[in-house]
Amino acid sequence: MNTARRNALTPEALQMMDTIARSGSFAAAAREMGRVPSALTYSVRQLEEALDVLLFDRRSRQAQLTTAGDELLREGRRLLVQMDAVANRVQRVATGWEATLSIAVDSIIAAPAIFDLMDAFYALEVPRVHAATPSRLASVTPVGEERAAHAPPTRLKLRSEVLAGTWEALISGQADLAIGVLPPDNPVDAVQCAPLGMIDMVFAVAPHHPLAHEAEPLTAATVARHRVVVIADSAQRLAPQTYGVMPGQDVLTVPTLVAKLEAQIRGLGCGRLPDPLVRLHADAGRLVVKRLSDPARSVDLHYAWRRSAAQGRALAWWLQQLERPATRRALLEQHAGLIL
Repeated sequence: MNTARRNALTPEALQMMDTIARSGSFAAAAREMGRVPSALTYSVRQLEEALDVLLFDRRSRQAQLTTAGDELLREGRRLLVQMDAVANRVQRVATGWEATLSIAVDSIIAAPAIFDLMDAFYALEVPRVHAATPSRLASVTPVGEERAAHAPPTRLKLRSEVLAGTWEALISGQADLAIGVLPPDNPVDAVQCAPLGMIDMVFAVAPHHPLAHEAEPLTAATVARHRVVVIADSAQRLAPQTYGVMPGQDVLTVPTLVAKLEAQIRGLGCGRLPDPLVRLHADAGRLVVKRLSDPARSVDLHYAWRRSAAQGRALAWWLQQLERPATRRALLEQHAGLIL
């Protein structure tokens, strides 16, 4: 094995390749990494010399990868993920806390309640772990981290997903915990689910929308003549889900519940929204609730997590909070932060 090549493929070098590819240029990557462009260019040339390949096409102004560079980027990203997984496992074994906890949250969940949970998580006091590290490393404490020294060592990663995308993030391994999922009929062995609660979906329009003045109950034929606002499913591999669209109906697709709410308040379309959210705006005169001839619709939401033989303390804490009825109710109803 060529030792020089192996020594050149450091995590720092692989992360450098990823940053250059993401940012699109050496200058942008240098700014992101806090380095000068010339130093970054020199590091790339050193890597190219060690591997005896060209990684970037110098004829392009942009950071254009060669075929060899593209292969290194793909394999490098895979190696970085594996390194993170190893670090995660080591951290969990040493302290019981995960290095990272990724949480996928469906857009129907009340964001203020999620942030309340994060506030409570970071307020936890965890005894400091005195690792057997060299004194030159152990003595360095970054500025501003004295207060966080007793907080859980787990880094939280929040993902915003929609419909099937929330479930997909969990089963694909991109999330450890998913809140607000609609689990499929066929259970997945590696995943455990628990009920979060039912949420009623009510039909609402802006006061100046034509349907606001129609007699109730509104028939399907009447609703179908007007544009409906729907949220795009964030799933990439699973079949996307769509609700409330009539055949031939004009559709406005938006990325989030917040965008759907904004569109309907502006009168750009109609559609169903979570009842707790609609109540806030109906009371303020921004939305009008209309009764439909179709049956009322409720959504049965769950939270789910991936099973593990050695469950980390961070996930255990979140699951403990989710067992509380008050927490589950807040996640479904505490939409106060979405008043526009």
